[in-house]
This record gives sequence, C-alpha cells and structure tokens, in this order.
Amino acid sequence: MFHYIKGKVSMKFEGGIVLETGGIGYEIFVPDNSAAYLTDFNQELLVYTNMIIREDDVSIYGFTDRDSLDTFKRLMTVNGVGARAALSLLSAMPLLDLKKAIVYEDALILTKAQGIGKKIAQRIVLELKDKMQPNTPDSVMGKDTKSFNDEKDEAIVGLMTLGYSRSEAAEAINMVKLEKPSTEAYMKEALKGLLRR
Repeated sequence: MFHYIKGKVSMKFEGGIVLETGGIGYEIFVPDNSAAYLTDFNQELLVYTNMIIREDDVSIYGFTDRDSLDTFKRLMTVNGVGARAALSLLSAMPLLDLKKAIVYEDALILTKAQGIGKKIAQRIVLELKDKMQPNTPDSVMGKDTKSFNDEKDEAIVGLMTLGYSRSEAAEAINMVKLEKPSTEAYMKEALKGLLRR
C-alpha cells in the first residue's frame, strides 16, 4: 500500500494523470477539479494515494491533500458508493461544498455528481452527516465573544466559519423565512441557497 507518491507529471489522461518516479509511471485517477490545474508537465507533485485491489483490476486514486483522501475513504464506507462514485462526488464540487451539502442534508446537490442518484445521495447524507461536522472555533462561535442578539446573528457567524463573507452570509440568511426560527434551521436553509448559486 502506498501512502503517497512523489514524482513528476509525465502525462494526463481522461480522469487522471501519470506520475513518474524512479523510472516508473504510476497511472493515478484524480478528481476532475485537480486534473484541471495539473497542466504543467514535469512539475513535481506529491499525491496522497489509495490503492484498490480487485480480482480483475488494481487502481490507484490520488489527491493533493489528506482531507480529500480522508473524505474519499469515508464516502466509500457508504453501501453502494464505490471508488468511481466517490471520485465523481469529489469531482463535481469543491471539497468544502461537498461537506456542507452532507452536513446540512442537501442530498439534491449530491445528485449533480455523475452516477449518484437520489437514493444513494440520501444514504450518503444519512450515514455521514454526523461524521463531517465542520470544525467551529470557540472564539468565533461566541464562547470568547459577546452574546448573539438572535438566531440570525449566530447563523451568520456560523456561515462565516464555513468560508463565506459576512455580506454573503447576511444576504443568504435574510432570504430565509421560517415559522420556527433556530440557528441550525437558518444555516441549513441558507446553505441550500448558497450551494445552488
């Protein structure tokens, strides 16, 4: 099993790259959004890998960061999600957007990935939503700051910890209409709108 492979990109093919090191060219499948910027041949690259061995095939899947690799492995723990489906999900959207969709139960966004139907998307959300909670620093979420005025303010700060600007977060929150307001409900509904932009 390889933990990572470090070498030079010698060529690209549909769905992946060939990484050459020690006179060997390793065929590695990578997410489409990674392959897009790997255009400089002979550049040295470190790729975190997962090798999958089947009776009739040996394939290597690679990622430029450990978080993507960990997410890839976690996706494959869901029944019905194989390596190709997991790679398709990581190709369909940025990693952060993928995590947000799972955490906030937006299965519809997941169906944008090739080969991911509604039932599989719902299963992914059900099985992984509690395993992909975004990290929220105490100092940002209020333990070291003044109390929030209401649920909207708290939801805006929550969206900011996920990478959105204050103006983006405030605009999204203000578009949400709820009968029973809560911070979690505001964030969930606002993220649905943000992810569909």
